Amino acid sequence: MSLNSFYWVSAHMSDKGMVRSINEDACLDRADLGIWVVADGMGGHAAGDMASEMIVNELKSITPGDSLGALAGDVEQRLQYVNRQLLLESQRRGGEIIGSTVVTLLTYQGYCIYQWAGDSRIYLYRRERLKQLSRDHSQVEELIEQGIVSSDEAEQSPIANYITRAVGASEELELDAEIFEPCDGDLFLLCSDGLNKEVNDAEIAQILGSHGFQEAVQQLIDLAMERGARDNVTLVLVEVRSTQSNAPEQG
Repeated sequence: MSLNSFYWVSAHMSDKGMVRSINEDACLDRADLGIWVVADGMGGHAAGDMASEMIVNELKSITPGDSLGALAGDVEQRLQYVNRQLLLESQRRGGEIIGSTVVTLLTYQGYCIYQWAGDSRIYLYRRERLKQLSRDHSQVEELIEQGIVSSDEAEQSPIANYITRAVGASEELELDAEIFEPCDGDLFLLCSDGLNKEVNDAEIAQILGSHGFQEAVQQLIDLAMERGARDNVTLVLVEVRSTQSNAPEQG
C-alpha cells in the first residue's frame, strides 16, 4: 500500500473529574497536521494547568516539515524549550516543581512516531487487541520491571503516583520515542492517567471494539466518571483509514 494512501481522523474529550477543582490536563488534536498531544499537569504541584497549557500552546504552531524525523525533532526542541521555561518559573516561585507529563503521536507520509515522558499513555487497538505502546516513567513501573512488585500490588502502592520523568522536572528533559508503521483501521488512544486509574485495559478494549469512533470517546469518559474520576480525565482517539477503502464516517 502506498505511503500516501492513509488519512487520519480524530476526536478528543477532557473533564476535570469528580474530585479535582480545576483541570490540569490539556490536549492537542490536529488531524490536519498529523499532530496529537496529551499533557497532564503534575497534580499537587503549583500551576500544573499552566505547565500543560504551555506544552500545547508551544506545539500547536508546528508545521509538518519535510520528514518524520524533522517533525519529531521540532517537537522535541519545543518541549525542551518549555522544560527550560518551567524551570525558570519554578525558580521565581521559590523552587516549587511546576511540570507536566506528555505523550505525542506524530505522522508523516504513512508512518508515525510517538514520544512520551511520564505516565500519560498511548495505546494501540488493532484486530480486537489492545496494546500499551508507552511504558510509564514511574517508580512503580521500575519496581514491576525489577520483579519486586506485581501489577496488582503496584495499584495499591503508596508511590503509585510518583513519576520519574516530566517536562519541567529536571534540567534535561528525557523523552522516549518509537517509530511505528500503522495499518488501516488502527486506533491510537492517547490519555492522561486519570483514565487508566478508573478504567482497565480490558474495559478500554471492549469499548473501542463495540462502539463507533465518536461514541467510544464519550463512553470512556462516562465510565471514568461513573467510577468516581479521582483525577482529571483526558483522551485523544485517532483512527487510521485507507483512502482505498472509502470507509464511512463512524459515530
